[in-house]
Amino acid sequence: MDKKIKTKFHTLDLTAGNIPEGMVKFAVPVFLGTLFQLFYSLADTRIVGSFLGEGALASVGAVSVLANLMIGFMNGMALGFAIPVARYFGSGNRQGIRKNVGNIISLGAGMTVVFTVFSLIFMDSLMEWMNVAPKLYGDAKVYISILICGMAATFAYNAGAGILRAVGDTLAPLLFLVCSSVLNIVMDLCFITVFHMGVEGAAYATVLAQITSALLCWVYMMKKYEMFHITSGDLVPEKQYMGELASAGFSMACMNSLVQFGTVSLQTSINTLGQDIIVAHTAARKATEIFMILFSVIGSTMATFAGQNYGAGSFDRIRKGLVFAIKVNVAWCLLVFLFSHLSSPWVISLITGTKRAEILNTGSLYLKVDTCFYLIPAFITMLRNMLQGIGDHITPVVSSTLELGGKVIFAKMLTPILGYWGIIWAEPAVWAIMVIPLAVQTLRHPALKREV
Repeated sequence: MDKKIKTKFHTLDLTAGNIPEGMVKFAVPVFLGTLFQLFYSLADTRIVGSFLGEGALASVGAVSVLANLMIGFMNGMALGFAIPVARYFGSGNRQGIRKNVGNIISLGAGMTVVFTVFSLIFMDSLMEWMNVAPKLYGDAKVYISILICGMAATFAYNAGAGILRAVGDTLAPLLFLVCSSVLNIVMDLCFITVFHMGVEGAAYATVLAQITSALLCWVYMMKKYEMFHITSGDLVPEKQYMGELASAGFSMACMNSLVQFGTVSLQTSINTLGQDIIVAHTAARKATEIFMILFSVIGSTMATFAGQNYGAGSFDRIRKGLVFAIKVNVAWCLLVFLFSHLSSPWVISLITGTKRAEILNTGSLYLKVDTCFYLIPAFITMLRNMLQGIGDHITPVVSSTLELGGKVIFAKMLTPILGYWGIIWAEPAVWAIMVIPLAVQTLRHPALKREV
């Protein structure tokens, strides 16, 4: 077995060289890719709001978090599947990489079919639980059903992109997302303004763009990387590899889905507060996704960085990488805080296309309060991804379970008393609770015991 895997393509070995330089080289394409991925939902939001009106936008917003919950589970699984690949790449094990990729295809295909069917069967019950208003129900159901039917494409892209990033290739997934994002915007405008397909057109545009990015990703992988040239035998499930994938994949999927499930719980309360607040919160959440973009990028970077170095036995590099990530997060949180307090009404207007003061003020209030506490979710995302990378698949799920429970409790207790203020304060309160087990485990883990 070779210690290092030789390749002429864009892999990045994070087990050697300058740590900040290596992490930045990895993170910049991931940052740009995540930004373009947000264009999918932002394009839907702005175009739907501008051309179909606030009622259609409220229909999309009422179920967007439900779609994020379902798709987030599969995407979390895809990202988790990539963690063993990073470890095998760090240790130079070609066979382990190939077997993992083959088993990812087999396990992922089966899980995607089951989850898609399950989601569609229980769609009405889920929408009823979310308190979707009758006047929003028709458009909302059409929109989310189409997105769920396209879940396989979303999983396929994220699995392929995760595998490429696990071996340090972050450029190719970025380029594929740029192409699909532009395609998504063009088809959004075409389906809605030319063919008058309503919210259904926005959903179809998103799914077709995701299919494009998935095809580009997997064709590139198989053509450019010999280590991904799997055989039919690699597709046969093997206990060792399926166990590794299930442990990492289901842990990441549960972590993601618990986070999204908590957000869905908040949305069930928001959906009782009226159309204006639904629109304002939908825009505020889209802005939050942009503001928190670096948190997910640092998290992805730490998962791969920790995974590769854990596989190579370079524990000191993991600790030094964590210190650098902390510094970046602190700087970003300060910038976001200043930008939010200076520009929130403009951001809400840009996303929704509305000039109504009630919507602008409500959305701005959410952003101005919650950005005061952003350093906590920055640490949460960074630590739980790092712990996943070094093989701790339990603590991140415990933290996410606390988030779910906290959001359910706070939403049900505070909203009837405080109205939208209850939603605003719920998340910072929950963040403060869920960071505790992550911080404790980081200090206790054998690979991280030295003070950072």
